Amino acid sequence: MGQTFTGLLRAVRARTGQGGGGTARPEPTAALRLCGDYLAGLAASGPMSDARQTRLVSAIGGLTTACGTDGDELFDALLRTGQRALEAGGETETRLALDIAVEATGLRSRSKGAWRLRGSALDALGRRDEAVEAYERHLALQQNPAAAEDIVRRIATLKDLEACLHEAAGLLPEADGTRLRALHNAPAGQARTAFAEVVRRHTAEGGGLADPGVRRLTTLYAAHRRLLDRDRMADPLLGGAEPLGVTALRRLVAGRSVCLVAGAPRIADEERVPGSALGKLIDGYDLVVRCDNLPAAGPRTDLHAVTLRGDTPWTGPVWNRRAGTRLVFGDPLPHWRRSLRARLVAGAQDHVGDASLRHPLDDPALLGEDGWGPRTGTAFTVLRLLDFLDAADRLDLIGFGLPGQLLPREREWVTARATHEDETEMRTTLR
Repeated sequence: MGQTFTGLLRAVRARTGQGGGGTARPEPTAALRLCGDYLAGLAASGPMSDARQTRLVSAIGGLTTACGTDGDELFDALLRTGQRALEAGGETETRLALDIAVEATGLRSRSKGAWRLRGSALDALGRRDEAVEAYERHLALQQNPAAAEDIVRRIATLKDLEACLHEAAGLLPEADGTRLRALHNAPAGQARTAFAEVVRRHTAEGGGLADPGVRRLTTLYAAHRRLLDRDRMADPLLGGAEPLGVTALRRLVAGRSVCLVAGAPRIADEERVPGSALGKLIDGYDLVVRCDNLPAAGPRTDLHAVTLRGDTPWTGPVWNRRAGTRLVFGDPLPHWRRSLRARLVAGAQDHVGDASLRHPLDDPALLGEDGWGPRTGTAFTVLRLLDFLDAADRLDLIGFGLPGQLLPREREWVTARATHEDETEMRTTLR
């Protein structure tokens, strides 16, 4: 290594009384000893090419210099070194960050930054229960709620990860269940691989995916994998998305031609054919509306509507297909909020329907109709909403004459109000 690096190593050793002819400090910090050990290992490993390691070495130099200053400057340098170690990303550096954080919280037990660093280091090492405890200590000291939002979100993510594993373990024989529960405090790579192996084995055995328990297991695995790979959004409306209420939705459709496209495989297949008549027909509308699972080919979707289903709708797949506006229907309100935070993907939409649009059929402020029930289809819900707004210049349905696209009562409503039907184009006109 270069002379500057060697000089730094000597300075650290001198500060901690580990040789080099320097005068030892009466009470050398454990952090400096740890940094000295890290530098020695780095020197033995050959030339340093990682910019993150370079920044860490620079921070260690700053910490060494700060040892001759007042307590606040020294403590700030200590936290800065720990953060640089965490950012370096390697297991050795992450353990160094944790060791520094442990000393920092020992020196100042009421330091928000120290507890946050400790939680982040534990989190990165897969020690999630301990990470939650450290994060909660940080929150207890944090006086600014806005500054704590990302930590609140991370705690929720860690608890959701544990809940996924706990529920999945309950679906399995005792040995596999115990193994899954233990993964909560394992490094992410190990947890990802081990959970996948359990799922592969159980989908290959017995009834496979025909077994409801196995299907639930795969759903939980997908939710767990997503939470490991991508943290929750800080807020439903981040990533450039803006809230959209009833008035804004009316403005969006006012004076425009709108088509609601069915999700039938036949429609998707025809639309994928280059230059198809159906594709041209759909592209001719000002606003294209689709529901629930969007086609893999990613055709144009100006408005995407989806309904939350099940007891834990926030564990469903993320909404990562591009749509100009996304409307999410569902109740109760806490489940709706949690689902948006868990399933929205930053940048995948420009607008998100707000809480005033989450249950338009039975909301007295909108349609206020009873009796439709939880099985009501998303397509019918968004159709009724658009019809109620009475703002679109034209409102057509594409492909809803095909079997299985509407429930019988929903079809009766559409048939009673249709002004024109064209079987060739599979188009039903309401206005």
